[in-house]
Amino acid sequence: MSQLLFRSTNGQSPSVNLREAFLAGQAPDRGLYLPESFPRLSPAEIAEFAELPYRQVAFRVLRKFTAGVIPDDALAAMCDRAYDFGVPLEVIQRGVHLMRLDQGPTASFKDFAAQMMAQMFGRFLQEVGGQVTILTATSGDTGAAVAHAFHEVPGVRVIVLFPIAEVSESQRKLMTTLKENVRTVAVDGKFDDCQAMVKRAFADPALARIHLSSANSINIGRLLPQSVYYFYAASRLAWPGQPMVFSIPSGNFGDMMGAVVAREMGLPIRKIIASVNDNDSFPRYLASGIYEKISPSRNSVSNAMNVGHPSNLARLVAVYGGHMDETGKIHRQPDLTAMRRDVFSTSINDNRTRTSLREFWNKYQILLEPHGVVAWQGFLDWCAVEPLGNTPAVIVETANPAKFPEEVEKVVGWTPDVPAAMNTGLQLPEDYDRMGADYEAFRAYLLKAHAST
Repeated sequence: MSQLLFRSTNGQSPSVNLREAFLAGQAPDRGLYLPESFPRLSPAEIAEFAELPYRQVAFRVLRKFTAGVIPDDALAAMCDRAYDFGVPLEVIQRGVHLMRLDQGPTASFKDFAAQMMAQMFGRFLQEVGGQVTILTATSGDTGAAVAHAFHEVPGVRVIVLFPIAEVSESQRKLMTTLKENVRTVAVDGKFDDCQAMVKRAFADPALARIHLSSANSINIGRLLPQSVYYFYAASRLAWPGQPMVFSIPSGNFGDMMGAVVAREMGLPIRKIIASVNDNDSFPRYLASGIYEKISPSRNSVSNAMNVGHPSNLARLVAVYGGHMDETGKIHRQPDLTAMRRDVFSTSINDNRTRTSLREFWNKYQILLEPHGVVAWQGFLDWCAVEPLGNTPAVIVETANPAKFPEEVEKVVGWTPDVPAAMNTGLQLPEDYDRMGADYEAFRAYLLKAHAST
């Protein structure tokens, strides 16, 4: 069976199959992998999803990418193990639903990708042998999801970098309380510093002896599982062939790119709303055609979205025929007319976030957290420009409110209940390393960790 090939957004590295793209994380030319052509699901195949549980929808979507690399029976078993939690679709108002992606082990949407990535990494490492060190930069939720998913997976060491002053206490504890093959490093800097250190390590010849890979959304293995819940939501809320609107809180733009992947595979989507916080480089680019990254990134209460230069913009630009390199320089402009037709983006500052959280609770008696609120307010901004009409819409809630208790309590006056899945980890003692935003120190740290194994 022929294998789907993946190309680098920078166009200077050879195309590879899914296993090779997965294990590499980033392409050798510092680009990000995308399918050479997106596999398609027919309208009839998509219509069948309405009768299937989530794990089987995941199997039918992901097998389009794994054909010839992972046997169908093995992939089905992986989906069964990875997806043993629900995906609630809660009514907000007529035609508008909240998709809660907070039912996994770390109460974050990142669990959907991390749980499947751990399954695939384990299989691929068994096939090729050896060990891999997964480097991950996190602005909040990725680190915990990756740490939990890969904890004690044979052949894998995980090193997570996070900005010490920009994650909530619960976000931190969910990743710093694991040991064995997981180490966390608190960086005295910004998320963009952490991300830059990780990207530089991948291209560093001095680290060539270490097999490095990534579980950030720079890894194509993150995006593919994140496309599934858009199919799932549409199968429950729209009739066959009816377009959907999705409003997605966006930081590094991995979750938004999951929706783009779904659309490229054939899911009818009228509009993707990429709702950002004060880090507004993308809405400004969409409006002007001039891209200027934000450095340093701006702190916001929706901290997991504090990203001044989203890595996945390179993929979005590539889908529309352009070329953006890893630094944010645009060498070839994409089709901005088409991008503006398909994607809307707006920036929601902290004042609007807090006000909207309170108003949403008072009006609907549904408790959101800062990221989901940004998605809701972004949806309202889009509706002011382009009326929704009869199009079904989904607001994506990416984390449980209990992950941000201080901020939620300030706004609504009470502390949200902690899900059982989170509670155990929050009680364990923390253990993490600390360093400045210094790449040379990080390189020495990696070499020392490698020498100790």
